[in-house]
Amino acid sequence: MRTVIFDLDGTLADTSADLIAAANACFRGRGLGDLLDPVADALIAFHGGRAMLAAGYTRAGRGIDEVEADYPRLLTHYADNIDTHTMLYPGARRALGTLAEAGCALGICTNKPEGLARELIARLGLADHFAALIGADTLPVRKPDPAPYRAAVAGVGGEIARSMLVGDTATDRETARAAGVPVALVTFGPEGHAIARLAPEALLDHFDALPELVAGMLP
Repeated sequence: MRTVIFDLDGTLADTSADLIAAANACFRGRGLGDLLDPVADALIAFHGGRAMLAAGYTRAGRGIDEVEADYPRLLTHYADNIDTHTMLYPGARRALGTLAEAGCALGICTNKPEGLARELIARLGLADHFAALIGADTLPVRKPDPAPYRAAVAGVGGEIARSMLVGDTATDRETARAAGVPVALVTFGPEGHAIARLAPEALLDHFDALPELVAGMLP
């Protein structure tokens, strides 16, 4: 059985605007105004909440001591507004359906906290597509450690040897390498085709191409 494991933020859905809005809410709470731009700083958003907070406080000439204090506040704001601006990338829903019809097992391996990830895919109407979801806090370790990926594959009843990862960042590239599996990195995220610098086994320009790509990459 072919198994495809997906990253979530920046891969299946563009969550950057809602993530940055949560960080900016923390900055406003400290009287600093909006320090991150939802377009120009989209790539920072896909590196997680702490990365956004650190980037903002650095720009403001502040130390990063506030990062850990504000991280729970960021998560709370984000949870309350998790799908205000978030959108699936074009063709994602159709590709998931096509893969499922072809007998592929599908799962998610994300560095978003598991509870938030489950809430988001439910609101996006995707929960029924995935047999397993491993988040940042599901295990004691997170990507790029290969353990979460392996857990996702096991959770859908798949085999590592017939699995692959679809992602959008260096973290996903490193995870796939550590797990010994191929990775397809999307080119429709903030980095565009510059993501090719990571030398993935494949680049994905549009989700319409994913079913054929999977058939060609997995035995």
